[in-house]
Amino acid sequence: MKINLIKKSIGSAVLCLMIISVAAQEKKKLFSGMYLQWGYNKEWYTKSTIHFKGAVNGIPHDFVIYHAKAHDRNDMDGIYKKPIEISVPQYNYRVGFYLNASHTKALEINFDHTKYIVYDNQLLHAKGFIGNNAFDTDTAFTASQMHFEHTNGANFYHINYVRQYNLKSRKNRSFITALWKAGAGILIPKTDVTLFGKRLDNRFHIAGYCVGGEGGARIYLSKHFFFEGTAKTGFVDYANALTVDGGSAKHHFGYFEVIGLVGYDIKF
Repeated sequence: MKINLIKKSIGSAVLCLMIISVAAQEKKKLFSGMYLQWGYNKEWYTKSTIHFKGAVNGIPHDFVIYHAKAHDRNDMDGIYKKPIEISVPQYNYRVGFYLNASHTKALEINFDHTKYIVYDNQLLHAKGFIGNNAFDTDTAFTASQMHFEHTNGANFYHINYVRQYNLKSRKNRSFITALWKAGAGILIPKTDVTLFGKRLDNRFHIAGYCVGGEGGARIYLSKHFFFEGTAKTGFVDYANALTVDGGSAKHHFGYFEVIGLVGYDIKF
């Protein structure tokens, strides 16, 4: 499934390149250049209230768990354990298109493959019903009763506006720049969930929306290659995450993310 997601992502980038190529042939300068980036991230999440609704093995349920804590799974050891499988860790890619000759303004396809896992066995307030049993109490669900994660992954797709400022030049070109990004997009998670002893590792689907802002700096190692480090924060709303037997879950949360990327500038 990860390979399919990467293929789809690369396909989107190729489509963008084709559009640029056609525009160039028509002598319409939509963009003055572009850049490609790849990197990895670390995440922290706010608490989230999660609403589960559906039926498992014919037994209906409709309940809410309040203020659930969750964590990421950066899997950074995958870089040396499985160096060929570059999408094992939480990864990021960017495809940007410069809007001016000085390359200080850009539009960017911004993708974050993040992982979100609700802690098992945490004491939470839960309210609703399962079958004929109604409840409104504090409880700790075991992993077999309820386990919820977006680990292949939470998947934030943004379209960002990017603004860059030159801080230091070297050999008549930018050496260090500051930048900020802001945008919005959609969520395409693959949710792995267990409810009442039944597990389903779901399919990818559009489940909601996201907004975010990012700030940091670039260091140009050569005329084309650069390193970018940023911090990002935002809000995500999963209005329809898939669960077991056609059920659904909805929740939202804020996040904070640190990102390191390598990039390559392409001039037109």
